[in-house]
Amino acid sequence: MSTDAGFFMDWDGNVRRTDDPGGGYRCDVDRGARYVGVLSKSGALVHEATFYKDQAALDKAGIKGTLVPGSHPWGKEGAI
Repeated sequence: MSTDAGFFMDWDGNVRRTDDPGGGYRCDVDRGARYVGVLSKSGALVHEATFYKDQAALDKAGIKGTLVPGSHPWGKEGAI
């Protein structure tokens, strides 16, 4: 897996960038499988999501979540 830039939806319905997921997490991305594994600092898998390469892919999938920066805490809906 790699850390290709793109987007995914977190467990609160927010859209996050795979290269800046925040919360001390990091993303492993499999573009072919359209898979994002969100990992803790220790490497534990904490969330799985679908990979979207760009805004057009999010729109095509009907994703309406708010794009939040990595500084936005996990466990909170919507941008600050």
